[in-house]
Amino acid sequence: MIVCHCQRISDRDINAAIDWMRASDETAIITPGKIYHALGKKPDCGGCMKLFVASMRSNSNLEVPAELRGLRKTGIDMERRYEGRAESH
Repeated sequence: MIVCHCQRISDRDINAAIDWMRASDETAIITPGKIYHALGKKPDCGGCMKLFVASMRSNSNLEVPAELRGLRKTGIDMERRYEGRAESH
């Protein structure tokens, strides 16, 4: 299925790029920009981005590597940043 008409990218191209990136680096965070770069293309109008991301998510190799999971700051960490200042400052 054609995902991006502007750049002639199919869902097979997206899956092949994800599989290739995961095989070359197991810890890589795969983004749409990296997929475009791996295919030697650049996004043009952006109209395909929802379908592009949906095609990415259907690939089982897209998962975030285990050693990188849990690095996001939680709400508790954000509350610690509050230094007791009034909101107006």
